Amino acid sequence: MVDETSDERQEGMRRIDEQDFVYLDGIRCCRGHILPYGATIVDGGGINFSISSHDATACTLRLYHAGEDEPYARIQIPEHFRTGDSYSIIVFDQDIEDLEYTYRFSGPYDFAAGMRFDDSIDLLDPYAKLITGRDVWGNDPNVQPPMRCKVIFDDYAWEGDQQLDTPYEDLVIYEMHVRGFTNGSNSPAKRRGTYKGVVEMIPYLCELGVNCVELLPVFEFDELEFAYRGDGRIHNYWGYSTVGFFAPKAAYAASGERGLACDEFKNMVKQLHKAGISVILDVVFNHTAEGGDPGRTYSYRGIDNRTYYILDSAGRNTNYSGCGNTVNCNNAVVRQHILDCLRYWVSDYHVDGFRFDEAPILSRGQDGSPLQNPPLLETLAHDPILSRTKLIAEAWDAAGLYQVGSFPAPKRWSEWNGKYRDCLRSFLKSDAWAGPQLVERIMGSPDMYKDDELPNINFVTCHDGFTLNDLVSYNHKHNEANGEDNRDGMDDNTSWNCGVEGPTDDPEVEALRNRQVKNALALLLLSRGTPMMLAGDEFRNSQGGNNNGYCQDNEICWLDWGDLKRHADVFEFCKLIIALRKTHPVVGRYSYDMGVNETGYPEMSFHGEMAWQLDISNPFYTFGFMFAQPGQRYGMQSDSYIYCGVNAFWEERTMELPIVPAGYSWRKYAYTADATHDAHEEVAGSFTLAPRSLVVLVAE
Repeated sequence: MVDETSDERQEGMRRIDEQDFVYLDGIRCCRGHILPYGATIVDGGGINFSISSHDATACTLRLYHAGEDEPYARIQIPEHFRTGDSYSIIVFDQDIEDLEYTYRFSGPYDFAAGMRFDDSIDLLDPYAKLITGRDVWGNDPNVQPPMRCKVIFDDYAWEGDQQLDTPYEDLVIYEMHVRGFTNGSNSPAKRRGTYKGVVEMIPYLCELGVNCVELLPVFEFDELEFAYRGDGRIHNYWGYSTVGFFAPKAAYAASGERGLACDEFKNMVKQLHKAGISVILDVVFNHTAEGGDPGRTYSYRGIDNRTYYILDSAGRNTNYSGCGNTVNCNNAVVRQHILDCLRYWVSDYHVDGFRFDEAPILSRGQDGSPLQNPPLLETLAHDPILSRTKLIAEAWDAAGLYQVGSFPAPKRWSEWNGKYRDCLRSFLKSDAWAGPQLVERIMGSPDMYKDDELPNINFVTCHDGFTLNDLVSYNHKHNEANGEDNRDGMDDNTSWNCGVEGPTDDPEVEALRNRQVKNALALLLLSRGTPMMLAGDEFRNSQGGNNNGYCQDNEICWLDWGDLKRHADVFEFCKLIIALRKTHPVVGRYSYDMGVNETGYPEMSFHGEMAWQLDISNPFYTFGFMFAQPGQRYGMQSDSYIYCGVNAFWEERTMELPIVPAGYSWRKYAYTADATHDAHEEVAGSFTLAPRSLVVLVAE
């Protein structure tokens, strides 16, 4: 065998390439590589473009100089460059930094058959790694440039960074909107509303004690989409209408105009990881920004409509998502597309997990019916690249499929526990019937999950609905600013305004609201399962009663950092409870074993006004629960005990405390009816709880 040198091998490749070169619209080209899809830089100074469509008859690649209206090249990909349904081509001698590209597809327009081809429309590459045209947030839609695709250099220096792989039981999740977190006028960040702004706030996150951020959608979307429908007053603020699943939202980058959004996002992940903070992305595969018929065509509709969407017998979009269209998730092509996307964000961006919006749609078949063993969910659960990645389902969709506790996925999946939210909210406003159910929720919902399953995600509030402050300040939603006459958003919020609707100067009402917020935070953080907080709840951030802020890019949804000073006691309380959870791992365990452990006590026990006596067959307002932590098992110097006494009644109640072993005594750790949380005075025998209050005691 002749051992060719590297130069000889490269010369041989050039000789082969020379034989295959063609010039299309003045551009030197050759047949491309089918995989990977998208646009990638290849040896020899070329760019490989690859895309697929089952029903198209022709595909044209259009190349633009950045900022120019007309393409400088229109390359119809030759038929002999097509393999199966995939078109691939390599183009040479292009200035990559100046290059933008789109596609146009030819084919039939047959509505009833589900085909929507129109070769007059520029289409985005479904695998585009960066999309231009929305580099600056919210510019006048009349002057915004069209959205186009960019080729990126993958040369970011990760410096050894990798996924954190923090166990679920150790996580405290903080749900955050990248823009809204730091965009307020009193934000401490200098680069407000950006990935860099998040990096600036890492010391704050560390002080609070959270170790995971869950980011609302950061895949490229069009914040101006409502302007095309005639309403330029509002923006698509949340971003639950994806345009490009492989591209970070460019306008969230301080360097977005310079095409550096990818690097800025990667740096955010790296810096969060250095601080021990995991990154989970909220992903939306159930629908796209293209909406229903008629809708705006960005990509999928013009490339392969009846492959990517679930259609009815008349060729119309189905709408299980509530947003106009439903992605055909269990089609083999779409399933691979979703898998490729998640693999990319894990391998190239090092993200630690994904929360799937309206996840039951991922379990629907090509006719829209729920599947018992959905191929997509199985594929993601067992994929080797995603094996250490968190997979979290929002287990309900807009069509009424509610699968909390019964999501049809392998044990690799966790769930948002909507039943926890509903139960805790009810108990907070003194619904005694919720008491027995709350015991189950605090235990980790063993009535819904098994010991060998991953812990569910407990939460009281999230982006969708009232903030925690508004939950105790409003009986009714106040969404007038959304322009829909207050018809949008949930009507049933299970909230109580503590006697006054909205802001008040009444000191008694304010004191009660403070207690209720602390009560909710403490119960959330001391429940088994993984807790998730909404950003700003730790200092009573308000949205003025708006429970559907999807379109409010303003002070309604931006965090008001002045509340951090106004409600410093709530912030300090939250820090204390997070610290207690993190230093007592027995709290985070998701075993449902109620038997006696090495301490001689049950690992977790429940109590009424008399210790060890709680009748969970009848409604109640007042109860306690205790954790017994064996020190040796958890690497501690000694055993320790945590007791939480809860009173949802409107009068004070006295709780008899469980007796702890000799040498131990109960000390007050935190009390929601007292603004000072660090007295640590000894408590003997019993504790009298103020109306609607909660106490945490520790013995160690």
